[in-house]
Amino acid sequence: MAAYFIRRIVQSLLILLGISFVTFVLLYILPADPVRQIAGRSATAQTVANIREQLGLDQPFIVQYGRYLAGLVQGDLGRSYLQKTEVATLIASRLPASLQLMAGGILCELLIGLSFGVIAALRRGRMADQVLMITSFVAVSAPQFVVSLLLLYVFAVKLGWFPIGGYGTFAHLVLPALTLGILGSGWYSRMMRSSMIEVLRTDYIRTARAKGLSRARVILRHALPNAILPIIAMIGIDIGIFMGGLVVVESVFGWPGIGQLAWQAIQRVDIPIIMGVTLVSACAIVLGNLLADFIAPLIDPRIRLR
Repeated sequence: MAAYFIRRIVQSLLILLGISFVTFVLLYILPADPVRQIAGRSATAQTVANIREQLGLDQPFIVQYGRYLAGLVQGDLGRSYLQKTEVATLIASRLPASLQLMAGGILCELLIGLSFGVIAALRRGRMADQVLMITSFVAVSAPQFVVSLLLLYVFAVKLGWFPIGGYGTFAHLVLPALTLGILGSGWYSRMMRSSMIEVLRTDYIRTARAKGLSRARVILRHALPNAILPIIAMIGIDIGIFMGGLVVVESVFGWPGIGQLAWQAIQRVDIPIIMGVTLVSACAIVLGNLLADFIAPLIDPRIRLR
């Protein structure tokens, strides 16, 4: 276990290093000039040159990247060009909102997706299966802004059950989390259906039925724990995606998460913030997958970490 853990940590660090390098290269060759954003349109050439020198953007690529890595090792994500604030501070201020939205979105995805998937598998080939799979396809295909605006119009504007936007209470969380749950549930339901159908065909399920176990016990005790294994990996990926921010959903509901911060940084070519959000998202994906690898053996003892 210890050797596996150390090996995965080393692999994760190499992945994060590669992501930081690729992102830095893309931002370096970006046609937009962050110095122009800072100096303004009326700035003189000398002013632009001075700002570029102050930020170290006049240095060669390898020098800039080396300086960034040196700060990163010390836990320094840099300083925002425009907000004049540490990137770590800006991300930390948005982190609670992003974590709440992530937890709520994943919970809704699982509740909707797993329920649909199990029911469709148990009713395979019947009307219920077809209706649920069509619904899942629609959910997967629906644009984020359409689902967001539809829920907002029905439950906030017309019915008045929830606030139109904002952040701070459970009521503010319901609609954005439900939006993410609807959008992501399609993937979970289709994956769960396929996995459940495969598990229900196995010999040990037939043996459990032959022993006279009740249908509910066979499904909940024997089939579900094995069918849910592929779902764990999907959750690990979703953690990273949600931590990276969902710009459309956050914008529609006025949710002050990392996604809004990243979108503002992209519009202003604020490179330190873009780098910081990218690395935080990458870390979340790596940690989510690592967590999934350790949870899987707890559900299915036949899985061994090597």
